[in-house]
Amino acid sequence: QVQLVESGGGLVQAGGSLRLSCAASGRTFSPYTMGWFRQAPGTERAFVAAITWSGGTTYYADAVKGRFTISRDNAKNTVYLQMNSLKSEDTAVYYCASDAYWRPPIPSWYERKRNYDYWGQGTQVTVSS
Repeated sequence: QVQLVESGGGLVQAGGSLRLSCAASGRTFSPYTMGWFRQAPGTERAFVAAITWSGGTTYYADAVKGRFTISRDNAKNTVYLQMNSLKSEDTAVYYCASDAYWRPPIPSWYERKRNYDYWGQGTQVTVSS
């Protein structure tokens, strides 16, 4: 089993920044990819960003490119999401997830929720305008 615990959410003004963390634990934790998704009220959970655990290749949703940065610390089994220039439309619950299987280097593979095996409980991000 793998446990993922997100932290770092909160209330921030538009234009501000937040850094989310996702700490992973469990004897079977050996991901190929770690991803971040978000879900606003009344919407489906949507892809935000992903990073391959070994090579560090990154993928981003168009809505966050240039503003968000995903990174990882393999020694700490932690993945981060640095969010800058936040907008009100970034308000959502943010979830991290892990995918244990190799995927081809095609962005659409990393955007698929069903590819991710384990999910955290989510952390709320609220951006006030």
